[in-house]
Amino acid sequence: MTSKIQSLNDTYELNNGVKIPVIGLGTWQTPDGEVAQKTVEDALSLGYRLIDTAAAYGNEESIGRGIKRSGVNRRDLFVTTKLWNDHHGYQKTKAAIDESLTKLDLDYLDLYLIHWPNPAPVRDHWAELNAESWQAMEEAVQAGKIRAIGVSNFRRKHLDELLKTAKIRPAVNQIYLNPSDMEEDVTAYNKELGILSEAYSPLGRGGLFANDTVVSIAQHYDKSPAQVLLRWSLQHGFVPLPKSVHRERLEANLQVFDFTITAADMAKLDGLHGAAQVANDPDQTDF
Repeated sequence: MTSKIQSLNDTYELNNGVKIPVIGLGTWQTPDGEVAQKTVEDALSLGYRLIDTAAAYGNEESIGRGIKRSGVNRRDLFVTTKLWNDHHGYQKTKAAIDESLTKLDLDYLDLYLIHWPNPAPVRDHWAELNAESWQAMEEAVQAGKIRAIGVSNFRRKHLDELLKTAKIRPAVNQIYLNPSDMEEDVTAYNKELGILSEAYSPLGRGGLFANDTVVSIAQHYDKSPAQVLLRWSLQHGFVPLPKSVHRERLEANLQVFDFTITAADMAKLDGLHGAAQVANDPDQTDF
């Protein structure tokens, strides 16, 4: 547990030396077009520097426009996107990387992730295709197209399979992570391997906002439930990726550096398993 994160400007150092901001903007379900573009512009104007998207979100072009129109220096940004399930395999992954770069209108990506380890259409040879995709991603790192590579929704067995052939160890594993599902086995294994855990849906998709424990703790610190949940994530050493399209909520989600949750209250939050949704089993998804 860490309570040393005290500023939006703080960073973690990934296992390859690249630095990543401690909090970012998630853009899942952020509509393509004006909404996505303005959300990114607003977020960057408020001080966000980590923007997380994915090919599957269908909003890379709008996010790229938002980045350009923000006027923020590209070197000060950390942009993540992800490989979708229909592009697993060496050649398809090479093409997907270039397509995302084109849509985002960027010369390089800061982080590129395999979105899901075991897509339904390739369930009989998922490990082989992950190895092929990873090779393409490693080559993109060598070519200067990507600064760091990682995975998303990977469990222990998926990581073990990937590491059999990987030359570059994953820098990040982005997973569903909040007090309703801490995914303790995955986060412990990530830590053992030197892989940073990123938290998508860090607010439990809103399902924890009315939880009595969360509400009580939030009142104690004079904070909102969302702010308490984000602080919980930071104190565990995770990188939370809250999402919103409303400027006031984007701003509120950054007001998490002026308080520290006590160990006793952290333990109460840790005990909320199943209070809202839990993570999807990547081996049982239907996509």
